Amino acid sequence: MFTAFSLAVADTFAPEQRRPLFLSLGLALALLVALWIGASVLIDGIRVSGLAWLDWAAHVFGSLAALAVAWILYPAMSMLILGFFLDGVIAALERAHYPALPPVRRIGLTEAAVSGLRLAGLAIVINLVILPLYFAPAVGQVAYYGLNGWLVGREYFDQVALRRLERREALALWRAQRGAVIAAGAVIALLLSVPFVSLVAPLTGAAFMLHRFEALRRG
Repeated sequence: MFTAFSLAVADTFAPEQRRPLFLSLGLALALLVALWIGASVLIDGIRVSGLAWLDWAAHVFGSLAALAVAWILYPAMSMLILGFFLDGVIAALERAHYPALPPVRRIGLTEAAVSGLRLAGLAIVINLVILPLYFAPAVGQVAYYGLNGWLVGREYFDQVALRRLERREALALWRAQRGAVIAAGAVIALLLSVPFVSLVAPLTGAAFMLHRFEALRRG
């Protein structure tokens, strides 16, 4: 796993990846800001009482809470970004590291969209349901990285595996190597939760999962 991660970090900052890196930075930052501003605007329209100072305090607290929720949901939201622009990144990484691979399997737009939206929607719903656990010491950290390790790991795994395997073959490999994939997903979820690092995490995560996938399927 360490070798795969080291390769992924080098891939992230390689000259040929600068364009997708800057695209990832812009989209991730825009998404986080949009989530925060949207929630803050909704909160700002609520009047808690007739006291100006109390309403102001409630709005400040609500805005900070909205920022915290946006941070918690960021791994799920990053899945949507991943599906739009990282396929080309993965193709470039395959050419650089695995030139002997045969042509990729053709994936229909509908199949890719349904898979990404299904898992992203599931991630958002589950994260919101267990949101109270995230604020419990120790338990919250285990719940957050355990859940998002599974969700993020599965999404990134599908993004890479379905380029090379039929869905049933990818599912069989997922079941056989579930622990390794979830562990890789937890590492990616950790990257997504670290300020500033989270902005490049989708690209690093895709490269990391590609190297893990090739290692796992080759035994």
